[in-house]
Amino acid sequence: MWRRLLPLLTLLATLLLAGCEKTPTGRSQLALVPEGLMAEMGGEAFAEMRRQQPIARDPAANRLVQCVARLVVKAAEARYPDAGMPEEWEVVVFDNPSPNAFALPGGRIGVHTGLLRVAETPAQLAAVIGHEVGHVLADHGNERFTQQLGIKAVLLLVGLFSEGELATEAAMRALGIGARLGIALPFSRAHEEEADQMGLAIMAGAGFDPRQSVALWRNMAEAGGSQPPEFLSTHPAHGSRIEALQRDMEDALSVFRDAPPASCAG
Repeated sequence: MWRRLLPLLTLLATLLLAGCEKTPTGRSQLALVPEGLMAEMGGEAFAEMRRQQPIARDPAANRLVQCVARLVVKAAEARYPDAGMPEEWEVVVFDNPSPNAFALPGGRIGVHTGLLRVAETPAQLAAVIGHEVGHVLADHGNERFTQQLGIKAVLLLVGLFSEGELATEAAMRALGIGARLGIALPFSRAHEEEADQMGLAIMAGAGFDPRQSVALWRNMAEAGGSQPPEFLSTHPAHGSRIEALQRDMEDALSVFRDAPPASCAG
């Protein structure tokens, strides 16, 4: 068994060493999926969303979102020039009442109309879009995909080399839950915190008052109601998120004061 698996383990170790990189904030990360493949998957997922969800036709909403996204992307390029930036960005407003937005590898940004009722100002919208662009620039999708593949590989090896009770189906389910709570979810929160940090700097560089990010998350807290306990959530609790933003606020305000003021209206 070991002879058969040794070449696979050697290849895995080589890939792990080759894939170690740094995010734009300097955090070490492991991202093994080729960028072209990530962009292709992002494009396919976005196309599927466009087929399944209605597109918002409100001219004012589209003008606002396109303007904010354009300024945010330009500021992101200036703030993180060494990050892998998509050549073009596709921005779509979906007619969906949930207060949500997302960005996918390859440069696709989706904004729900429901978010425009929670983000009360262009600056609050910039906080969300800057956060989502931060996810793309930090290659979080690649990192999470790599991590999920790694968890599955470890569980497979445990099943191959364990005997007795540990190898039962119930034990394997327990191992899966442990991996999810102990690795996947905290790691996901790290992504959210890093995207918040990057998004704050990006929105400030785009000329949007970074203090509006705190107002946004207070609005989100009111709109979202109760959250699950933080240790069971992929996202930081609203209070934790606001505290982290306030810790970085002084630096962001310094960037904001030097930036030309943004002007976007619906």
